[in-house]
Amino acid sequence: MSKELIVSYHNGVAKMAILNDGLLEELHEESDEKKICVGDIYLAKIKKLKPELNSCFVDFGEGKDGFLHYHDLGRQLKSTLKYISLVFKGKIKSPKLDSFSFEKDIDKNGQIGDIFKPKDTILVQIAKEPISTKGARLTSEISLAGRYMVLVPFSNMISISKNISDNQERERLKTLTESIVPKGMGVIIRTVAEGKKVADLHSDLNFLLNKWNQCYKNIQKARVPFKVLSELDKAQSILRDNFNEEYTSIVSDDEELTEDLKNYIEVIAPEKKDIVKFYDSHVPIFENFAIERKIKQAFGKYVNIPNSKGAYLVIEHTEALHVVDVNSGTIKAKDKTQEESALKVNLLAAKEIARQLKLRDIGGIIVIDFIDMTNPENRRNLFDSLRQEMSSDKAKHKILPPSKFGLVQITRQRVRPQKEVSTFEEEPNNGKVEAPILTIERIENEINQIVTRYKGKIYLHVHPFIASYLKIGFPSVRIKWFYKYKRLVTIVERDAYKYLEFSFFNDKNEPIKKVITNNNE
Repeated sequence: MSKELIVSYHNGVAKMAILNDGLLEELHEESDEKKICVGDIYLAKIKKLKPELNSCFVDFGEGKDGFLHYHDLGRQLKSTLKYISLVFKGKIKSPKLDSFSFEKDIDKNGQIGDIFKPKDTILVQIAKEPISTKGARLTSEISLAGRYMVLVPFSNMISISKNISDNQERERLKTLTESIVPKGMGVIIRTVAEGKKVADLHSDLNFLLNKWNQCYKNIQKARVPFKVLSELDKAQSILRDNFNEEYTSIVSDDEELTEDLKNYIEVIAPEKKDIVKFYDSHVPIFENFAIERKIKQAFGKYVNIPNSKGAYLVIEHTEALHVVDVNSGTIKAKDKTQEESALKVNLLAAKEIARQLKLRDIGGIIVIDFIDMTNPENRRNLFDSLRQEMSSDKAKHKILPPSKFGLVQITRQRVRPQKEVSTFEEEPNNGKVEAPILTIERIENEINQIVTRYKGKIYLHVHPFIASYLKIGFPSVRIKWFYKYKRLVTIVERDAYKYLEFSFFNDKNEPIKKVITNNNE
């Protein structure tokens, strides 16, 4: 498995594409003008209490008020409030917490009105960005995430990621962490820390302590509401949660950003610094790496399932949930039974669905209608396969076993607005047409299905513009089809055809699909 990170940075907007073995796995876009990001820390004021919801609305200075529930306060809230008050009064001269006198933890089943009143000052962190008409979701349990660990001020807990299963390694990491973490600070050891030396952990801890020192300095001079700390700079935000040893290439078209990426890689993985390259060409970086093509292929309502020879997904978004329908298309199964064919397509669909959920950042309730299977063991295999494919998804999610109707339900954490990319383009008469590259893909899918069931000559009738595209260059698209399917497709230009219209005929000028149906081939 090899991963590539392609970064395009223009006019204050960074677009990041992650390719996994050539497939587009993740797509992110960050703007320099974006005000609210998950992880940002603010000094804020309580605006309005909502006792019936055991929550409150908080003015953190970014337009729409944020929402803070009692369960998101954190048990060390009283210590945090005391610390802020003493910093404001100038009674605390250091960011260190080793001599700070902690307060008792709050009651986890308490009421919001027992803790706050309007206009109280509080330190909050963005847990979920504003989505649609909803404001940001806030937490007062402050945490600072690094490469190998998460620093939690006002806590003495040391936790190890559940994904580190080896008990000896867990004990080693806990012992190392206890030896370097200052008093008054808690730590959560991340999965990527497995096998790392104490020097790596210490370097990451110092980086996080410097961020906490910056928080302290900003609180001293703050006028509420005020942003105390931005989550990360551009290079760090791109790499911290995305980078691992599987990456073989990182390419950026911005010279300054490339240098920042290289410097950050040198800190977290010096042996990998040479994989960072600067891209300098008149051809846009996303065009050069075929990212634009991959985006248009992946974000439509209809999505082809790789390696399935004609199967596809239908993805639709309703007000309450997302619905994914798995279709086998018109392919002719070579398996002994319909059950075997359904299982093969369903397993391929599970892999593509897991990719689509991450790529589009789909959250909430997702209902998947797989192809019906009667064998209970096959249904279990599908469920296990889907769970395995989703295991690499960083968003919290839960998958329910197939229902009696064969439906699989997933709930997936939503922390940012869903990514939506239109695969339709403007046409001269102010209408909308499908992206031409998707039409070429649909034509090839039809050819793939035809050659398995029809042995005669194939004539493809298309608009002259599409015909030119299929025949130009060497090897042309038409020649590539010949090498791939061992069948020659004759291109016929039709002036009467609409721009993206196409049809297949035999040498008697009869529609091939109709011939296949009538002959029952």
